[in-house]
Amino acid sequence: MAQLSEQDVVNKQFKEPASITDGYDQDDVDFFLDEVAETIAKLTAEKAELQEKLARAEARVTELENAQGTSQPQASASAPTDATSTTSLAPVPTDNEAVEAASVLAMAKQLHDQFVADGKAENARLISEGEAEKVRIVTEAEDIHNRTLAKLEEERSLIERKIAELRDFERDYRTRLKSYLESLLHNVDSSQQ
Repeated sequence: MAQLSEQDVVNKQFKEPASITDGYDQDDVDFFLDEVAETIAKLTAEKAELQEKLARAEARVTELENAQGTSQPQASASAPTDATSTTSLAPVPTDNEAVEAASVLAMAKQLHDQFVADGKAENARLISEGEAEKVRIVTEAEDIHNRTLAKLEEERSLIERKIAELRDFERDYRTRLKSYLESLLHNVDSSQQ
């Protein structure tokens, strides 16, 4: 996957869900989050690499400064026993080399600071955008929830009215039917007498 740019994240659009309960397509969201994670991992690796280069450059500058500060190496009968002791055998650097090393170190430090600042800014921006997106999604979901509840409440009210009307109709119908049957019985009784 290619490294995401700021515009890729800002302009990312997910497919609209078919219904409230479905939500966004989980695969699309997971794939996008994988891309974001990969980009962050690459930036973190670049930062670590630059920090390592900076540490090596600082160590080299310190080494050069220490070598320049000492006088000519003293002759010793014994051979050096470790890697650090061999630095005393290196030729003493000239002022030009020290200035050049210091400028490389300064440039590396400046580059490191810039990458760190850019990384922090990008991190803050991504978090801010994520929070804004979260608020938008939650607000949208609450709005849909409230509209759905209002619609269901309205339908419930309508159904309850219809049930009340049907009960009234049933009661009225039973009363009329009872009255009709009683009048028939009364007619039958009166015709038998």
